[in-house]
Amino acid sequence: MKFGLVPINIGVQSIEHMVGVATTAEKLGFESVWTFEHVIVPMDYESKYPYNDSGKMGADPETNFVDPLIALTAIAAKTEHLRLGTGVNILSQANPLYLAKQAASIDFLSSGRLLLGLGIGWLREEFGAMGVPFERRGARFDDYVAAMRKVWSGEIVEHESEFLSWHGFKSFPLPIHKSDMPVIIGGNKGKIWQRIARHGDGWFAPSTSAEEISGNLQQLRAACEAEQRDFSELEITCMWSGRGGVEAVEALDTAGVARVVVPLPALGPDPIDGIGRLAAEVIR
Repeated sequence: MKFGLVPINIGVQSIEHMVGVATTAEKLGFESVWTFEHVIVPMDYESKYPYNDSGKMGADPETNFVDPLIALTAIAAKTEHLRLGTGVNILSQANPLYLAKQAASIDFLSSGRLLLGLGIGWLREEFGAMGVPFERRGARFDDYVAAMRKVWSGEIVEHESEFLSWHGFKSFPLPIHKSDMPVIIGGNKGKIWQRIARHGDGWFAPSTSAEEISGNLQQLRAACEAEQRDFSELEITCMWSGRGGVEAVEALDTAGVARVVVPLPALGPDPIDGIGRLAAEVIR
């Protein structure tokens, strides 16, 4: 089982604080650190956060929400092996060419350590502030992933679609593994299983329940079969609260999870102390 921490970029008080958590995690055997993304946090919003009962994200508007790719670049410069995950960046509201360039650059400079987690987004008010239509964000996501892979191929880019018109250019540097840079798709709603089967290298599951994940993976297997995709090619990442110790991790492993990502707030007020306890009790 691989172990990660999230979010490395929220509530940050200084670069020393953020990088210190990351370097400690690397020394103690954690495989990765992950970010969350929101460009803004509205003072109020009607959109419903889909992953808890309150319908609200767990961050106040005044919370430091360091841009994921900038945060991971700073961490990359101070670490050697730690993988750098976005869990997840909101692709449907981004400029896909600019994001493809940024992602390739980070992967290149970190010697291939980027895990690019992407999602379609849920916060209509944020899309509005970004000047991007909220409607058809799923179709836009699918098109953007296909187009970004062309940018990472090193070949001349030709991509004409409803959303993009890209012709006759290249963009370097390339990711270390070129078009095989892992794209991990987050969420558990809508057409997520079909989307992962068609476009993803992995799934970032918002659930922490082994039973729920087992049921979800049955749907993902069925989608892979329908798309003639080898399910074994997909790497499954999920959240884990840190509770239940080794037995909880073993249950997730049995369910098919390859990586658990632990929320830093679940480890107590001192993240360094909490990381140390988790490493001693579970990673060992």
